[in-house]
Amino acid sequence: MRLTKNEHAALLLEESGRSLVIDPGSLSTPFPDLTGVVAVVLTHEHPDHWTPEQLDRIRKASPGVPIYGPEGVASAAPDYDITVVGPGDTVDIEPFTLRFFGGAHEIIHSSIPQIQNVGVLVNDVFYYPGDSYAVPEGVDVKVLAAPLGAPWLKISDAIDFVVAVGARRVFGTHDMTLSVVGRDMHHARLQWAASQNGGEFLAVEPGESIDI
Repeated sequence: MRLTKNEHAALLLEESGRSLVIDPGSLSTPFPDLTGVVAVVLTHEHPDHWTPEQLDRIRKASPGVPIYGPEGVASAAPDYDITVVGPGDTVDIEPFTLRFFGGAHEIIHSSIPQIQNVGVLVNDVFYYPGDSYAVPEGVDVKVLAAPLGAPWLKISDAIDFVVAVGARRVFGTHDMTLSVVGRDMHHARLQWAASQNGGEFLAVEPGESIDI
């Protein structure tokens, strides 16, 4: 399975000529090739994780593609047929198996209502938590996409999350809110966190891919 990182939180996974898109939002440029997409996962309703323009572009290239997300996404995107998923759900859509974890977005501030969020585990090897620190308990995660910067993120919490998951390889995502200097500082912190369980940190740039 090949994973390609785009700007911010957008991810593309490819296996056997088919693709899975995760969180194509307002801070991400479109992936250049959207043919063969068999599913889209939206972890939550915030626009930096989905936009109508991104979904329309995907559906034009891959008509009828199913879109999965929590109830909040279905409410925020009434013009789209969203298949609602929650923690504990499993979806098989060849060649991908999707398992969902978590349930809640990290708290931004007490004045801002907390919304739903799901983390997604793909083929039992790759995990992306969305905007949360939900740990997929009992899973041997090979590759983890760890959030780097957000209004809700404190780097000490991100470090603890990476250590708790204990993935073999870690790279940063959710990073368009950071300056280059801030991103590099957070890379260094998560590199230390990954090493605590014998893992490695990968500085994956937008457009770059890794094999899982």
